[in-house]
Amino acid sequence: MQKTPILSVSNLIKHFALGGGLISKPQDWIKAVDGVTFDVYRGESFGLVGESGCGKTTLGQMILLLIKPTSGKIEFNSTDITHFSRAEMRPFRQQMQIIFQDPYSSLDPRMKVGSIVIEPLRAQQRLSKNQRRKIAGELLEKVGLRTIDLDKYPHEFSGGQRQRIGIARALCIRPDLIVADEPVSALDVSIQAQVINLMEDLKDEFNLSYIFISHDISVIEHVCDRIAVMYMGVIVEIASTEDFYMEQRHPYSKALLAAVPQPDPHTRSKPFSMEGDVPDPIDPPPGCAFHPRCQYAMDRCQAERPTLVEIAQDHYVACWFNEDQGI
Repeated sequence: MQKTPILSVSNLIKHFALGGGLISKPQDWIKAVDGVTFDVYRGESFGLVGESGCGKTTLGQMILLLIKPTSGKIEFNSTDITHFSRAEMRPFRQQMQIIFQDPYSSLDPRMKVGSIVIEPLRAQQRLSKNQRRKIAGELLEKVGLRTIDLDKYPHEFSGGQRQRIGIARALCIRPDLIVADEPVSALDVSIQAQVINLMEDLKDEFNLSYIFISHDISVIEHVCDRIAVMYMGVIVEIASTEDFYMEQRHPYSKALLAAVPQPDPHTRSKPFSMEGDVPDPIDPPPGCAFHPRCQYAMDRCQAERPTLVEIAQDHYVACWFNEDQGI
């Protein structure tokens, strides 16, 4: 049976102008996202992982049209929304929501929790005040808080509780897709596990699809059905979580996984060499952007940019060495 994509992203690009003004032309461009293509299927958790600054958050905001893409195509529920205006996007806002990274700055300190959670309902649906409050109270209980918390302010809660409020706000209008942008990175490790388990339970209960953005590949492992690895604005590998952890096929993916600390002191990660720093996004290297740090780099890597190729069932990798010889 063929899977149905809830979201299709095709050759999505976002370049930010650097310098210039109303009259003068930009002096340079930052290639934050530079040609990304993938699908997210209905009911799926799709993980997007990579180093800080690789373009993950920019990509997530483009999907929601919080940032307009430079070029490319975004289809949501088979509708091309790429060039929609704010008015045209309004009906789709109910179907697409976001959970922000920082649970402190994402909640208005001057608003009570009830007003924060109810705000999307006021914008999207015609319900009475009592109906809205009832829905908000039920959602708070679902995320592990209490109905009486509706009358409190955000400063009265811990970081984990604040993120639960953010999750309740995202669920308030029953979306189909949630973009979770580093939703647990600002929380203590013990609280991270609680929030991750909560999000998994809510996914099944509300029939949600997730795009889970994180730089922590160990978090992605526990949440997602598929993983996409991003490096300097491009996706270098896509695979199911099970296949990815059995065998990473891109050198950068191998390096990411090798860097994850092992809880067992007697177990060591398989070493993998990755030298140097991330190149300047204003002046990226030609060909494969990873080649200055890659131990397998060949002349072809410096001249041609690889594209995603299916090397096994539903396992895609963008690597010339992998295509020519295999890793």
